Amino acid sequence: MTEQPGRLRPTRLRTLLWTAAAGVVVGWFGVPLVRQVAGAVPTIPWTSVLALVFAAAALGGIAGQTWHQLQRKRRWIDPNRAVNFLVLAKASVLVGAAVAGVYAGYGLQYVDALGYDAPTQRVIRAGVAVVAGVLIVVAGLLLERACIVPGLGKGEEEEEEQAESDESDETGGGESDRHARLAGWLRSRTGSGGAPSPTRHVCNIA
Repeated sequence: MTEQPGRLRPTRLRTLLWTAAAGVVVGWFGVPLVRQVAGAVPTIPWTSVLALVFAAAALGGIAGQTWHQLQRKRRWIDPNRAVNFLVLAKASVLVGAAVAGVYAGYGLQYVDALGYDAPTQRVIRAGVAVVAGVLIVVAGLLLERACIVPGLGKGEEEEEEQAESDESDETGGGESDRHARLAGWLRSRTGSGGAPSPTRHVCNIA
């Protein structure tokens, strides 16, 4: 089955690395810029760090629950919900990478001054924030992987391709109508009681 344009796909490693690198640049150059504009060194409150840890834990819980439902119990979920999960996963991966990069660039500013109390606290908090950002990335990637479920057989995939081709040939309807039709088509197929065959990405309908 060829890859169709407009479908949500798992995040590529190259995109992840570029996002993290951009975050490092922002964090590295942002500290002296804020210091020059505001006249004070930016600080990292523990509340922000704990919020990142909580976000990683919540996202990991969603990923675990989705994995259990789709991979262990072999049950389908609502297509719209699946699409929302993949959008959440992709956004979390990119945000987590950016956050980890920004805090890494921030902490690197004070590595040479670890002998002093204030810079040491900044490096510690930045380090914990980087770990939390990495955990968000990992949880987001796990949620993406959890969306890979027992899928359609070859004949059904061909039928889905035909349905998408017919939809793309139409001039009216818009994006929301396309989503609604594909979601309805998937519901009709999964409700037929057929046994699952090879794996596919349930969120590819987006």
